[in-house]
Amino acid sequence: MVHMNIKARAIPFLKMNGLGNDFVIFDSRQSGFSPSEKFVRDISNRKTGIGCDQIMVLYPPKSAGADVFMDIFNCDGGQVGACGNATRCVASLLMEELGRDNCVVETVKGMLKTWRDFNRMIAVDFGEPHTKWSQIPMAREVDTLHAPVASGGLFAPCCVNVGNPHAVFFVPNVDEVALEKVGPVLEHDPLFPERCNIEIAQIIAPDRIRMRVWERGTGITRACGTGALATLIAAVRRDLTIRRATVVLDGGELVIKWRKEDNHVILIGPYSYVFSGEIAETFGNEATAA
Repeated sequence: MVHMNIKARAIPFLKMNGLGNDFVIFDSRQSGFSPSEKFVRDISNRKTGIGCDQIMVLYPPKSAGADVFMDIFNCDGGQVGACGNATRCVASLLMEELGRDNCVVETVKGMLKTWRDFNRMIAVDFGEPHTKWSQIPMAREVDTLHAPVASGGLFAPCCVNVGNPHAVFFVPNVDEVALEKVGPVLEHDPLFPERCNIEIAQIIAPDRIRMRVWERGTGITRACGTGALATLIAAVRRDLTIRRATVVLDGGELVIKWRKEDNHVILIGPYSYVFSGEIAETFGNEATAA
């Protein structure tokens, strides 16, 4: 047997979660490490990798006023523009590093202002939501308040973009919906050229909503920050709730505000540190250095 002494570079990582929506975070501000799609898929695998819903890679900021640039990858290797729960996790790390109670996280979709709120919660300002069919985007002009999409007893969702596309279906009882069956069908509906995140929502009170989510490229997750934002926006557009509500997800609760004064939507919620470690850069055999 031939013994080969090959030493691969060890890449540090952090595992964090927001309400059970879990992430692996790589800090590439110094290393220049950049993962391939296969590396992302392999790391995300819960049996043979670290296991997570999404992967975050941090780089030096690209724009004045930002503290960090964050790339976001779903577990299928595809890149996305926004993730509310991950933004809170990354913001908590930056605030500790910078010794401040606020920071700005830059993504491909723009700048996200974040700050410490009550009870160790982190708030994220996602700016103005987009509700026009071309902004979501959708394949043709439709009424986004009651879009012509249906499957498995779900129909006529309210569609919105808060950094990524969402379709929110209101139902009497979210626990009676076979989300694992209808989720992948609706995600790939031809009306959504970039696929879509699917939320099913149940109005409990004017300030309380129960929600479950199917995330595009990932599947069912215990929480989705942008999904919670989209759900509150959809509920207000349908005159079902007030503009500040608690969204109850499988993993816990998020507070969502849609401010009248500037039309911005605010996400407030907790974050958790899980563990840290190192993984070989050659894991999956397709990692590259920028």
